[in-house]
Amino acid sequence: MKLRLTFYFIVFSFAPLLLMAQDPVKNNINKAEEGFSYFLADVSYINDYVFMGRRDSIAAPYLIPSIGYYDKSGFFADASLSFLTASEASRVDLIWLSAGYLFNANKFSGGISGTAYFFNEESNNVMSSVVGDLTGIIGYDFKLLETTLYLSTYFNDGSKNDFIGGLMFDRTFYAINKNLLINPRISFYAGSQYFYEQYYSNSRLGNRKGKGMGNTGSGVSDSNMVNIEEVQKFNFLNIELEIPLQYNYKKFIFSFNPMLALPQSSATIYSEDTLITEDLEPVFYWSVGVSYWFIP
Repeated sequence: MKLRLTFYFIVFSFAPLLLMAQDPVKNNINKAEEGFSYFLADVSYINDYVFMGRRDSIAAPYLIPSIGYYDKSGFFADASLSFLTASEASRVDLIWLSAGYLFNANKFSGGISGTAYFFNEESNNVMSSVVGDLTGIIGYDFKLLETTLYLSTYFNDGSKNDFIGGLMFDRTFYAINKNLLINPRISFYAGSQYFYEQYYSNSRLGNRKGKGMGNTGSGVSDSNMVNIEEVQKFNFLNIELEIPLQYNYKKFIFSFNPMLALPQSSATIYSEDTLITEDLEPVFYWSVGVSYWFIP
């Protein structure tokens, strides 16, 4: 029986059990036989951080080193940090710690995880108000297609919690003696947007916390409360298209993942003196990385 780390890293990383089922960086690792414990070290680069099709007006390219331990029982723990490499500012923008449990039974697979996020006070990341999440996933292999369902609760600093659900369809193809994996997938996401309202209040509309990171020029003052209409509504948020590529060489794993986000449900943002209807556009972004796994 195989344990699909490809499946699990979609969910248990940066938004770690997407978290983000939607982890844009570590979403395609490798396959390992069940029955042993191992460490996994990884260094990845992503040219811009996108969450649910949303991003800051200033690109957030990240260099992301991480280290994780995966026990044969199914329990795991992972620590990562995101180093912002933008020309306007260079700093550790985010540190996150995650832990959880994974299982694989016949054609079913799934798990549960919890993640704590520690954002830099200067961060303009679209998720910068999130302090933690709890996520559960369940997947089933139909042979021709694999289907994954997930539900996450995101805990926001200074706001109500978000509930976001996802549905993903993917298929894995092999080449070069099964050392090359090609895993095209399409994902659909829906949920509330308290995280986005907090992001607009703290960063997007002129309330930049840091220096030298720019301004959207909206003219909204720091004292204004920013709101999004129907922020609590469970709206269709994003369609994500990906074609992750992964090459395994001994204990090294080289990966490249081009992604296209098609954000849905434009938000209407308002304050005391401003009303903005968001103009959402498709976003193409990509990540590249190298990993090394070893048995303790």
